[in-house]
Amino acid sequence: MPEPTERRRWLRAHPAQPELQPQQATADVSDAANEAATSSEESGAPAPARVASQWSVPRLPVPALDVAQVESLLLTTVQITTLLGGNVLTRASGFFFRRDDRLFLVTSRHVLFDAETGHLPDAIEIGVHTAAADLARSASVRFPLYADGRGLWHQGRDRGGEIDVAVLEVERGLLPPSAVLHAFAPEHLLSSLSAAEVGLPVLLVGFPLGFHDTLHHLPVVRHAIIASSFGLRFQGQGCFLTDGRAHRGSSGAPVVMRSGDTPSALPWKLLGVHSSRFDMGGRDMAQDESLGLNCAWYADILVTLTG
Repeated sequence: MPEPTERRRWLRAHPAQPELQPQQATADVSDAANEAATSSEESGAPAPARVASQWSVPRLPVPALDVAQVESLLLTTVQITTLLGGNVLTRASGFFFRRDDRLFLVTSRHVLFDAETGHLPDAIEIGVHTAAADLARSASVRFPLYADGRGLWHQGRDRGGEIDVAVLEVERGLLPPSAVLHAFAPEHLLSSLSAAEVGLPVLLVGFPLGFHDTLHHLPVVRHAIIASSFGLRFQGQGCFLTDGRAHRGSSGAPVVMRSGDTPSALPWKLLGVHSSRFDMGGRDMAQDESLGLNCAWYADILVTLTG
């Protein structure tokens, strides 16, 4: 055996080779298989089955993620599943709004009731986190939309017509005692509409096409900008436009901007409620692309609906 000094010299000259980890080896096999598949396709021969490298090894247990490690904004928004007779109809987005000691769920009115399309659910279901120390734990909570034949939600209208925003008061007794969530409040609304302007970057927090972090039950965020004069009622209605990619399932998503003068637990300003994509009725579907614009209703309607 070499002496200590000689051993150190030998080790420097012959560094240990790292062992190939199982997932690396699997990925190499996967890449080789996929390359073989590509070669077979080019030659016209039947392609062997492709190997999905990310699923080639057993998934390791995921450590519990504490709520303190997640942005509070993501805990304001939930996925809404609409139901009729217990059967799933659609999925959309919604967020919590607090008024004094009362808690409300906010979404687009057409999520809860849309006579024009015949969308008439009788209940909704949301998922709520139930453990501050582990975001993977959640529970489903169901809320009826009618009692004695009357709708339980509140919606509004103004001189421009119907406003596509609805609020449903949440009975705290229906929520798990350990429910973990954040809620916007009146102090998160803009005190002056001049605080925002056209071109301002904003975020839409929601569940586009139902997509989200299914392990931690968290929404995703899309980027947009304000695309019409903020504070002005676009085409006489209580809404403004955003320019950004939006999909089905985003209806009811909060439209927010970062702010430094709001409570530090939730440092965001609530500007609006995303409703739907905005398009030209006479657009040539073959020649003209979609405008890529969206309608968002001003959030100050929540003061009226929750009063």
